[in-house]
Amino acid sequence: MNDTPGWTSPGSAPSDGQDGSGVPRDASPADGNGSAPQWSKDQPPAGQWQAPTVPAPSPAPGAQAGPGWGGQPPYGQWGRPPAAKPGVIPLRPLTMGEILDGAVTTMRRYWQTVLTVSVTVAVITELANILIQRFVVPPPPEIDPNASPAEAIDQSMESIQASLIGMGPALIVTLAASLVSAALLTVVISRAVLGRPVTLGAAWREARPRLLQLLGLTLLLPVMMAAIMMVGLLPGLLLGGTGGDVLAAVGGLGAFVAMVWLMIRFSLASPALMLERQGVIKSLKRSAKLVQGTWWRILGITLLTQLMIFVFTLIIAIPFFVISVIASGNGIEALDSTSFEVSWTYLIVMGIGGVVTSAITYPISAGVTVLLYVDQRIRREALDLELARSAGLAGYGG
Repeated sequence: MNDTPGWTSPGSAPSDGQDGSGVPRDASPADGNGSAPQWSKDQPPAGQWQAPTVPAPSPAPGAQAGPGWGGQPPYGQWGRPPAAKPGVIPLRPLTMGEILDGAVTTMRRYWQTVLTVSVTVAVITELANILIQRFVVPPPPEIDPNASPAEAIDQSMESIQASLIGMGPALIVTLAASLVSAALLTVVISRAVLGRPVTLGAAWREARPRLLQLLGLTLLLPVMMAAIMMVGLLPGLLLGGTGGDVLAAVGGLGAFVAMVWLMIRFSLASPALMLERQGVIKSLKRSAKLVQGTWWRILGITLLTQLMIFVFTLIIAIPFFVISVIASGNGIEALDSTSFEVSWTYLIVMGIGGVVTSAITYPISAGVTVLLYVDQRIRREALDLELARSAGLAGYGG
């Protein structure tokens, strides 16, 4: 275990396959009916949770704890103590609603730090996108409705080329912004689990050493997905003809299924890298181990979160789009013509809408990912015991 601040894996057994023999462990409580203990057989050794850098010996005001805390915690009907809640989530396996509520509660309770991160990142992103749209992206080519099939293909290729020129710099800016936002918000949310606020400066100092590795992870996953899709499409493209088209469609569908499976399997790699001080490859393996056996559950929570974010984005984006079109002087009817001009007014109003949307969606998305990671470690590795110790709750030792 290293001495740097942050989260580390609470035991070698869940992470690297060691059996942990010879390591002293806390006694496991029996069920109320006298049956065998219901804790996970891979229990972490005491004291392996590494305390955060922000000194806060006592839980935040309003922290909840079950009755009888002070000595050994009383055990309830199902053989587990009542769940303490020093921070934004109860220290027990979480439901989908509790994960979403924890992400929203983090944003509401620590709004100064969270919004400082998300708004700053969103403003920088939108300013860069406005400048790129205004000075880098070429104007869309005019489409001739009377063009021959060959000319129509050439016009379509020119339109695609213009779109790609605009998408390249925008994707780079968005990637960098998402990287910094995810790193900082992961630190903030990990402290919120313990009820401990963290300043922006402290979050930056803790996240900065991990940015290069997080960048490598962020770049590796899209490259991996693109390679899988290419492998699926290549046989059909090489074969050509009708049979090749069918083979490409089948291969593309199979590649898409494999991509979705891998995306969920590696969805917890980012918090594992940030909070356990893991490398890129080890973070991918760690995520795969945590997701194993609960793939469908994590897929459902991820899809629901993204659906909520999509709906919220539409609710915000549509009014800003209408306002931007009207304020730019084009009028709604100009949308059906090729004379629509992307003016400064249009870009600025749309940029403001983008800032509002990103400032809310960044913390929600990051919060759900980090809390899913915490939930999986609670379920598999009894991380709740280490969290309770780190939060200074009575009955769990120092």
